Amino acid sequence: MIISKIIGSGSCLPDRVIPNSHFDYLVENADEWIFSRTGIRERRFAHADQATSDLATIAAKNALQAAGISAEELDCIVVGTSTPDMSLPSTACIVQENIAAKNAFAFDVNAVCSSFVYALEIADNFIKCGKYKTVMAIGADTYSKILDFNDKNSCPLFGDGAGAAILSSGGDDKIGIQHTYMRSDGKGWPLIQVPSSGSRKPVTPESIEAREIYFQMAGKPVYIFATEVIPEIINTLCTKAGITPADLDYIIPHQANVRMIDFISKKSNFPKERFLLNLDRCGNTSAASVALVLDENLRNGTIKPGNLVLAMGFGGGLTWGGLLIRF
Repeated sequence: MIISKIIGSGSCLPDRVIPNSHFDYLVENADEWIFSRTGIRERRFAHADQATSDLATIAAKNALQAAGISAEELDCIVVGTSTPDMSLPSTACIVQENIAAKNAFAFDVNAVCSSFVYALEIADNFIKCGKYKTVMAIGADTYSKILDFNDKNSCPLFGDGAGAAILSSGGDDKIGIQHTYMRSDGKGWPLIQVPSSGSRKPVTPESIEAREIYFQMAGKPVYIFATEVIPEIINTLCTKAGITPADLDYIIPHQANVRMIDFISKKSNFPKERFLLNLDRCGNTSAASVALVLDENLRNGTIKPGNLVLAMGFGGGLTWGGLLIRF
């Protein structure tokens, strides 16, 4: 059986740092108000002239450099995003052009905050089928472009960024992606949405006036959903592998809210210090969150050869899933 492994990773964060105090216009003592509820201290916002593909391109180039390969060696590029540069063409094709990956085919996948783990699943299966050898998965989002900055319950949560991982054949039972688990539940689609952004409700002066062109989320039901599916992901993947959560070296969760992590840590009896986080510095970067944490901890040496890591995402759709990776 062909098993894929990660041969390089890269990331990109905008240089525009937005501290919690930026939101003092919405709530008194915004820093304490936001941090106490989410664990976020600051986030990064793209500049006005920076698109999702710009961040994804930098992450892709950094991943190629880490892998020690050229863009021409890529067979495929999968970009996970829910904030594409435009409704068409795909952001992946723009990235392909930017990095001169002339031998690859490229497309987008949108599973909202689960987009990067979905992209990894696709890349892994492309390699397992034996037809492709080297596939790049990217998670990238610029939620600052779609936030309602009058909504104190959503706009302080998000930041922008991009992360990439290159998968190649050559893994085995000691290294590579060991098991995966992906799910969705379309009944929950209304919980996270941008109502006026497509064919269901095209953008009109009326939808702009109603602020329906911005991100909307039903916070409490989404929190309940997340705290239900995170243990499901952990338990299912550990069962598949014949291990217990205690055998994991680290968990990389989607970076949504540190209070969720506190809850899951207690519920699963998995030490909080073994959840790898950047939430305090980056906020919820949607599709980029898992990719950013993965790259950071590979580069700083926290994730070492032999470590067993569970990476997971959950988001709009509703979607959720995870991958068990041996490094």
